[in-house]
Amino acid sequence: MTNVPAQRTRSLFPDLAEIFSGFPSWGNMRPLLDTNLMRLEEEVGDGKYEVRAEIPGVDPAKDIDISVNDGRLTIKAERTEKTEQTGRSEFSYGSFTRSITLPKGADEDAVKATYDQGILTVTVPMSDKEPQAKRVEIETKSSS
Repeated sequence: MTNVPAQRTRSLFPDLAEIFSGFPSWGNMRPLLDTNLMRLEEEVGDGKYEVRAEIPGVDPAKDIDISVNDGRLTIKAERTEKTEQTGRSEFSYGSFTRSITLPKGADEDAVKATYDQGILTVTVPMSDKEPQAKRVEIETKSSS
């Protein structure tokens, strides 16, 4: 009698592991699947507009850039992390950008930002007065 190895019967449908074997690992897919990597909260009150962003694990002086231009507040952050274990190291990094339209009456010249325990807070003073329409005089040139 000979020992013939048993053959595994294959189903018509592939195993789930086979289906996903050609795709990148799920860890690499996170940036594609997660559209809100920088969570923001906005609040208007007490004469100010305030935005809070969760950005833990960054050095605010080097890794965060805040700009205001034409009524838009833009927050850019870059996170890098390196972990080392016995004989192995792992790097992860990513950059995030969010832009927000400032409400009417926001004072773009007086924006302030603070960072405490992973929370970035951007405060923009608001004017109590509604912007007034300005009348523009028309100059006429006489033809000679």
